[in-house]
Amino acid sequence: MADEKRDYYEVLGVSKSATPDEIKKAYRKLAMKYHPDVNKDPGAEDKFKEINEAYEVLSDEQKRQTYDQFGHAGIDGNFGQGGFSQGFSNFSDLDDIFGSFFGGGFGSFGSSRRAANQPRQGNDRVMQMRIDFMDAIFGKTETITLEVDEQCKHCNGTGAETPSDVTTCPTCHGTGYVMTQQRSPFGVIQQQSVCPDCRGTGKKITRTCHQCNGRGYEHRRVKLDVKIPQGIQSGQQIRIAGKGERGVNGGPNGDLYIEITVKPHSTFTRQGDDIYISVPVSAIDATIGTTIQVPTVYGDVELKIPEGTQPNTKFRLKGKGVKNRRGYQGDEYVEVQVEIPKRVSKKDRELYEKLRNSQSDSPFERFKNAFK
Repeated sequence: MADEKRDYYEVLGVSKSATPDEIKKAYRKLAMKYHPDVNKDPGAEDKFKEINEAYEVLSDEQKRQTYDQFGHAGIDGNFGQGGFSQGFSNFSDLDDIFGSFFGGGFGSFGSSRRAANQPRQGNDRVMQMRIDFMDAIFGKTETITLEVDEQCKHCNGTGAETPSDVTTCPTCHGTGYVMTQQRSPFGVIQQQSVCPDCRGTGKKITRTCHQCNGRGYEHRRVKLDVKIPQGIQSGQQIRIAGKGERGVNGGPNGDLYIEITVKPHSTFTRQGDDIYISVPVSAIDATIGTTIQVPTVYGDVELKIPEGTQPNTKFRLKGKGVKNRRGYQGDEYVEVQVEIPKRVSKKDRELYEKLRNSQSDSPFERFKNAFK
């Protein structure tokens, strides 16, 4: 059987001259990839056992020297006597791996299993809300209806009628999992699984709560007043604590995040904290100047259009933009759109003819003369 095993260096994908750090790095990478709680593909568990067996030998200086000299035959006794459970002595390494990715360990053999019966906060929820343009500018309070599982107020999420009705599970002794052993060609394999009696809670309830029937929570339909702050923009979120998914083992609910979408306005356009608007003026007003009343989100304000204003000129109205949550006030920018009438009356035509005849030269004549 020994000669059928793959070379340990080949299993970890390292050279025979690899340093201990290189071996450990390769092991961590492969263990993360093939751990049974991460990889559900057929054969992943066997691959994971093979990786651990290789690392158990190559990470030990004495065992590595013996393996380099005698191959698998030199270390078969080490694995045959103690059972293959020795090959899993590196669970602290695994826990470091999964803890760095998932926080606090991950996997059947990590610390998360040991903490499986601890209260855990529920997942967060996200919902979307569309609001009007002006409501985003000034803020408002919107009432929503929400389905939520809330912790039972009588049992505080335990599911028991009284605290004394909660006892330690006699099957798993409060750990939330049970260990099983199975013999294999490699020795004895130890596996752990969720306790079938307490389903991982580590507790048994002798008398269930009369209010929630032992569930630890109550399903409710509630109305919430959501305060929309002034200056909010599309894509920003409002957090409502404790209105997410229910917790596990009496843990608190997650949070609710409401993502805001602001409806477009027919007149105003917003960019950050600034507001933009286009206003039409006649060619005469742009030529000789005028004063107009310009709409803002705060009401109309007076804007002087100086004589000779060119098309697409922008004027700034300071402080007429959005006031954000930090107290900063944006501006409003007014773009002038000079409108040329498509039709003119006979009287207007006569006036335009007189104006044209009074000009010493036209813009086109100046343009043409520039080429001479």
